[in-house]
Amino acid sequence: MNSHLDEKPPQSTEDFISLEERYGAHNYHPLDVVVAHASGVWVYDVEGRKYLDCLAAYSAVNQGHCHPRIMEALIEQAHRVTLTSRAFRNDQLPLLCKALHDMTGMDRILPMNSGGEAVETALKAARKWGHTIKGVPEGRAQIISCAGNFHGRSISIISFSSEAQYREGFGPFTPGFTVVPYGDAGALRRAITSDTCAFLVEPVQGEAGVVVPPRGYLKECFNICRARNVLFMIDEIQSGFGRTGKLFAYMHEDVKPDVLMIGKALSGGYCPISAVLASEEIMSVFKPGDHGSTFGGNPLACAVALAALRVLIDEDLVARSAELGEYFLAKLRDLRSPKILEVRGLGLWIGIELNCPARSCCEELKEEGILCKETRERIIRIAPPLVITREQIDWALERFARVLQ
Repeated sequence: MNSHLDEKPPQSTEDFISLEERYGAHNYHPLDVVVAHASGVWVYDVEGRKYLDCLAAYSAVNQGHCHPRIMEALIEQAHRVTLTSRAFRNDQLPLLCKALHDMTGMDRILPMNSGGEAVETALKAARKWGHTIKGVPEGRAQIISCAGNFHGRSISIISFSSEAQYREGFGPFTPGFTVVPYGDAGALRRAITSDTCAFLVEPVQGEAGVVVPPRGYLKECFNICRARNVLFMIDEIQSGFGRTGKLFAYMHEDVKPDVLMIGKALSGGYCPISAVLASEEIMSVFKPGDHGSTFGGNPLACAVALAALRVLIDEDLVARSAELGEYFLAKLRDLRSPKILEVRGLGLWIGIELNCPARSCCEELKEEGILCKETRERIIRIAPPLVITREQIDWALERFARVLQ
């Protein structure tokens, strides 16, 4: 095998893009910016150009890029031990489990790596709970989800996606799922049968374009699930950890999930970690050997997550998201543009729906020094790190106005 490791490394944006286009899989369509380093809300490309990050890695860096306290925890733990697998115990996992319990009141925590893994874990728990505790006949447990959902990319998860592209060419699909309209509690009520074990929902749909359901929707769904002995499962992988102006988006209403899925900002962007939180009864369905992960609960990720949680609390980022999100949203709604159909959002999570393709606007914003990403073709999604300042928002607003007006 010939080695090319000693060849002159690429230097320019064009060099890096050419290399990736030649050797990388083409399952993404990124903007043509090559990020070399980042700090706080700013990222810098290989030529040194500076951009305001208004995506925050799909809410994975709520605490800001390369937060020094999280970095310190990462380095310190990397010098001690990084991975033991769950064949043995480590001294960081219990601390993280206790911290998440104290923040949410949930009894048990099962850590995984990615958001998709967390959702798969929750689906398995719900089905086994349905069979072993609720009494649904084996192999008949049904889970209800919502149209417009995004819970991951696995075969099981895309089996209940309503987005055609996510499913095309990937069948046959996993049975056992029913899809109802989002924001319609009555549709949930009508869809429940004696075989229904769980209802899986995002409190705000991110990939669908930051779709906020009607006020009271979650509460009504929660009450329906309670009355029908159906698990109420909330996916907060994108919406959690302050993104919507509450610690978790479900806290905008008086509900408590039976199963909670978290990830992304749990590590502040430093390493993959996710988790499923549930009651003692639900989590008790897993016996040793039923489910697991080599890297899930590893001490490096747990130490990083603990630091990320402390930053979130110590820097009051949840309240910051609520205050600055309201300001950002109001200013964007003041823009008068023939391109804009609607501006919606919650906290520092905003969707701008256009009557034209959003991709070209995102490309223009990049030239103005702002990084956003389109979703569902005509929606610009805005989700900056929660450490953003009012002055930085004002700077961004000038550029949004130039591009959109």
